[in-house]
Amino acid sequence: MHRFLNSIGGYTRSVNNYSNAASEVTLPRILGPAGGHQVFRQGMSWKTIAANTDLIVAFGGVRRSNLAVAPGGLSEHRIGSELSALHNVEVVSISPLADDAASELNARWVPTIPGTDVAIMLAMTWVLVTEGLADRSFVDRYVAGADMVEKYLTGGVAKTPEWAAELSGVPADEIRTLARRMASCRTLVTTSWSLQRIQYGEQSLWAGLTLAAYLGQIGLPGRGFGHGYGSIGDAGKPLSGPLPTLRQGRNEVSDFIPCARIVDMLERPGESGDFNGHRLSYPDTRLIYWVGGNPFHHHQDLQRLTRALAKPDTIVVHEPFWTGMAKHADIVLPATLTIERDDMGAGRGDPYLIAMKQVVPPVGQARDDYDIFGDLASRLGVYQEFTERRDSAAWLRKLYGNWQQSWRRRGHEVPDFDVFWETGNIRLPGLREPDPPLADFVADPDKHPLNTPSGRIEIFSETVAGFGYADCPGHAAWLEPEEWLGSELAQRFPLHLIANQPARKLHSQLDMGAHSMAGKTHGRERVRVHPTDCASRGLSDGDVVRIFNDRGSCLAAVESTVDVRVGVVQLSTGAWYDPSRPDIATCIHGNPNVLTTDRGTSSLAQGCTGQHALVEISRYTGELPAVAAFDPPSFAGCVAERRS
Repeated sequence: MHRFLNSIGGYTRSVNNYSNAASEVTLPRILGPAGGHQVFRQGMSWKTIAANTDLIVAFGGVRRSNLAVAPGGLSEHRIGSELSALHNVEVVSISPLADDAASELNARWVPTIPGTDVAIMLAMTWVLVTEGLADRSFVDRYVAGADMVEKYLTGGVAKTPEWAAELSGVPADEIRTLARRMASCRTLVTTSWSLQRIQYGEQSLWAGLTLAAYLGQIGLPGRGFGHGYGSIGDAGKPLSGPLPTLRQGRNEVSDFIPCARIVDMLERPGESGDFNGHRLSYPDTRLIYWVGGNPFHHHQDLQRLTRALAKPDTIVVHEPFWTGMAKHADIVLPATLTIERDDMGAGRGDPYLIAMKQVVPPVGQARDDYDIFGDLASRLGVYQEFTERRDSAAWLRKLYGNWQQSWRRRGHEVPDFDVFWETGNIRLPGLREPDPPLADFVADPDKHPLNTPSGRIEIFSETVAGFGYADCPGHAAWLEPEEWLGSELAQRFPLHLIANQPARKLHSQLDMGAHSMAGKTHGRERVRVHPTDCASRGLSDGDVVRIFNDRGSCLAAVESTVDVRVGVVQLSTGAWYDPSRPDIATCIHGNPNVLTTDRGTSSLAQGCTGQHALVEISRYTGELPAVAAFDPPSFAGCVAERRS
């Protein structure tokens, strides 16, 4: 659950740490902040889709395990019944993984070469344009930049289904037939967040929106374009009003860098990097104060990260556990867990406000983040300004009281704090079904223009084109990744690794728990491999293998399955980083981030590219080393306390 008290000072520690998934790649000047919020954050409910949709074409699928999690948590888990209600909706899942589509959907799987979704979307758009199936009235009224997009689709190397088939491995007739079917019925085009976590990841979102624009169904119930279905559990959930949150204040320091470029910052002080049309300077960082999150789970190329973290003079970390980041810190301030303190919780799109009552006293020297920051504020001489002379209990009452008054002004009564605390939860007032994204804009584009230079959906952006970025032109485009099965590097590393979200934990949280451990073999994460690829390497179920490329290596246990495309292997993220035996592998536990590259998606967004990497695997025949990922570090003269 989101922990409101730990938002003080502009920091939010959340049980759902989305630092990796998090940094959603967005395209400035396409839909703009207002329209972007509608499409990318909210979306239509599954109920609306079930009643108004004939066909869902899901690029990246609709993965079942992801639908159980959301920032702030989900108090009602109804996704099984919601997906089952789509029994009359045809679903096509375009993905290298069969189980990227929830079983309730009975989806048709179109196995594709990883990283080629954009080529398929462009070819489908080419079919709509060249066969007269595009909704020209919609494009003319609501879309800007169609002439430039169509010049790209049809000029030079035409983006035909045959062209896309050579890249994606999906037959041209299948692409062409599906595009025609999409134009003939009520269609929803969706893209998962996973498609963005690769080089040129912005293009999948842009191409999906372009395809949906030519279909002309944006703004209609159950149709158009959706982003994040199957990536997060709160897509399309009911809307409410404000929550009892703290004022965040204004940070007087305006400098920033993209989150995924932290290693560049540490390695290149004084230099600069591109981001969204600007050149940002990398400061000479001598101290890191890290609160919440673990980069050894969500960052890439962990050997490079380790070297970079040796450069600052001091690293301070708040942590309840001995994560990889805590083990790399100079000072670790033990922080309480949610069950060790009182707080309030709510999730984006969740219908309840939860009283999060302390269950057990803090372990050892663990303290609330708020108390730690309060003491630091005292040493800096700003204790009263920071705390406003309130302890945690007083803040809970204050925040709740302000929130109660705001709802009363809206004509809704909510119980007093004592009633809420005794009851344990209250249903949020003002809940309503979300409207279709951009419905107001489509109803009247002049009265409700988008926050773009043209006020329209910009499938070509003069602003982005004006940045002059070779890796992000002004419209959706196929840009060949450096690492994919069609590259020269695949001659050396012929397997395409997909490092997706785990099904048995949230990111890396509770990796040591019984449910997570039951999904491992020989104490290692499982790597899923197609039987054909197993046979060519002499591998069997349960074999421990070494997965490697030029950046690093890890140990994992084989799970042979036809649910991955030939040439594709899948190793979920979440295994705690264990470099204890570098003579055997960079990580002996199965963390795929030792294999992924630390490059930005493009000069525009500089997002994370931790989803894909080219690798090779071979059987490991040596003695298996013991996994030490969960062991606390040793100190001179003492041993670190370990939570039990």
